[in-house]
Amino acid sequence: MPESPYPMLLVEEALALIEREVRPLSPVTMSFSQALGLVLAEAVLAAEPMPPFAAASVDGFAVIAADGPGLRRIVGDQMAGYVAGLYIEPGTAARVTTGAPIPPGADTMIMIEQTEEQNGQVNILTNDLQPGANIRPIGQDIEIGQVVLPQGTVLGPAELGLLGTVGKTQVTVYPRPTVAVMSTGDEIVEPHQQPELGQIRDANRFTLMSAVRQAGAEPLDLGIVRDKANSLQDTIERGLAEADALLTSGGVSMGQLDLVKPYLASRGTVHFGRVNTKPGKPVTFATVDGKPCFAMPGFPVSALVSFEIFARPALLKMAGHSRIYRPREQAILAHAFSHTAARTEFQRVVLTRRADGKLVASSTGFQGSGRLLSMVGANGLVILPHGQGDFEAGTVVEALVLGPVEVVL
Repeated sequence: MPESPYPMLLVEEALALIEREVRPLSPVTMSFSQALGLVLAEAVLAAEPMPPFAAASVDGFAVIAADGPGLRRIVGDQMAGYVAGLYIEPGTAARVTTGAPIPPGADTMIMIEQTEEQNGQVNILTNDLQPGANIRPIGQDIEIGQVVLPQGTVLGPAELGLLGTVGKTQVTVYPRPTVAVMSTGDEIVEPHQQPELGQIRDANRFTLMSAVRQAGAEPLDLGIVRDKANSLQDTIERGLAEADALLTSGGVSMGQLDLVKPYLASRGTVHFGRVNTKPGKPVTFATVDGKPCFAMPGFPVSALVSFEIFARPALLKMAGHSRIYRPREQAILAHAFSHTAARTEFQRVVLTRRADGKLVASSTGFQGSGRLLSMVGANGLVILPHGQGDFEAGTVVEALVLGPVEVVL
């Protein structure tokens, strides 16, 4: 086996190269109702105050506080959605519903539970009448010109509701990256096919397309590509033409049929071709015509872990996110972990949280790069750094948190 021409990088060095080379996509303008999960590329300012008029925060009666308790003549009803044209003078009151405008002249709202009606009059039963009580003044929630959503905000349900509130129906956002995904190898067949001797069903393409979706991007399925130069070239070129990024699996080691790295090198710049990590040592990052290209190893776990560590942050950055990395926390190893000191290893674990708030990491079992079962149920990756061998139970290490963590009492 020939020696790789690519230097062995540390994980941190590889991530720094990705951050340096990857840029957010050009913003687009769209209807706010279609922008769930996208990132704002502009700050949104309020063009008007909210509420735009003094409004009742309770159902009751609008009165003048200085009149004190006692009887008032009811001059009419003010419901939400219109202006009734009422005016409150001393000794009068108006029936007002929650959210309706406060009639001119009134300076307080008395809750209906603190009143009694009789013969066109209302009896105010409380002595506690304070000007401004139970009234939402103009601009209480949002002042005119206020920044309601800064640039970089991820648009969730509350943010979309706020956009509707301020009338911002068209927003400028970073689009979802389209990611072309392909598997390579003469031994790969589709999942619905019965493999012949020497063949295996394709898991990587579907694993990676699902991971792309979970990262908020849109996958483009390029199918299976055979280990032939022309076939590989045509498929990669299609991906580069139709997508914002390229994601391949297989064909990145040093065998005679590992053609992905050489072709990416011929078309663009390979920024790294080896990382001192396990799994995923031959993971490759290149740019072609400014588009990021990630070539993953062929083993399913290697491909998925490499995506988590290297490709996912890049896709989030392309989509305009500022927080692109998984949360990292200190975790206590529940038992001994075997580890080869030569490489930094990302082992799949189940993380739980004790009552004292500390994380505990338990292995998902045999950590072979081909055993996708080791990823099933895993909600974390513990980072076992190079330079140290096996880790004893109780050792505190850093962990990437991939999903929700159960609290175990």
